Amino acid sequence: MQAFNIHEAKTHLSFLIDNAMKGNPFIIAKAGKPMVKVVPIDFEETQKKRIGFMKGKISIPADFDAMGKEEIENLFEDTLL
Repeated sequence: MQAFNIHEAKTHLSFLIDNAMKGNPFIIAKAGKPMVKVVPIDFEETQKKRIGFMKGKISIPADFDAMGKEEIENLFEDTLL
């Protein structure tokens, strides 16, 4: 990823934004220190999509609600004694 100082970024901003929209994000730096990263808005939104990311990779047993029922009951019975 390329970095540009503020003056250079101001001078070539239209060109840099066009390139960012084509998938070439860039960094604007001040005195050599990176300050901001410029990426297309739709790029960020697609990266944050997480709902359903494990679909088809895990399964929940049919008796999920009853798993460990006896052990849990025993733990409560032990505390009541």
